[in-house]
Amino acid sequence: MAQPKHIPTRVVIALVSQKGGVGKSSLARALGAVAARAGLYVTIVDLDPQQKTVVEWEKMRADKKTARQIAVEGFDSIEEALDLAQDGDLLIVDTPARADRSTLDVAREAHLIVQPSSGSLDDLKPAILLFHELKRHGIAHNRLVIALSRILTRNEEISSRAYVERAGYAVLPGTIREHAAYRDAQNHGRALNETQDKHLNAQADAVLTALLEMAVAEAKGQRKPDPSRKKDTGGVA
Repeated sequence: MAQPKHIPTRVVIALVSQKGGVGKSSLARALGAVAARAGLYVTIVDLDPQQKTVVEWEKMRADKKTARQIAVEGFDSIEEALDLAQDGDLLIVDTPARADRSTLDVAREAHLIVQPSSGSLDDLKPAILLFHELKRHGIAHNRLVIALSRILTRNEEISSRAYVERAGYAVLPGTIREHAAYRDAQNHGRALNETQDKHLNAQADAVLTALLEMAVAEAKGQRKPDPSRKKDTGGVA
């Protein structure tokens, strides 16, 4: 796992989706836990002022004092977050469960844009369509990746991975399976890789470690500012 001194710039990872219930906030929290354990100074940005899912989770985490504290800050926009969020190694941006102009704004600032999806076509199809839209607006293909989440069986994982790869997008290795222990952990202020089951934690950690390493590698490429920023005034449909 990369250590802070190996990161040339603050890494920004965005979690996006067209719809709710796909595991976006769950991944954001678990990624924060993985990064903190690796010694990275991490802040999770909650861009949903109505739901405040991650903000409320952090309050519960602080009250229960059951796990390592992770900085969480709520903002109204990615621009505000980049200007005012605490300095550090990693910024994890949890966006609202919708796709609009703000999604494109976030994508342009992120080193990696991640969409979680279950094995349902009701989740997979919108995820692929959103990535198509982001590409159409100039977001680089190598910055778009799917994380399989809430998967029920091995066969569902295989078919879901094949579906995404046929559409031309990368899929993180491993999967976050549907399990009551994950919900129970989050209901007590922990992340889904902080359950009482070491096997479940290891499965989740494998996905999140791959995600973090991919984002750090992208940041080390010293990505230049997106040229589409000044050209495109439209939003994501």
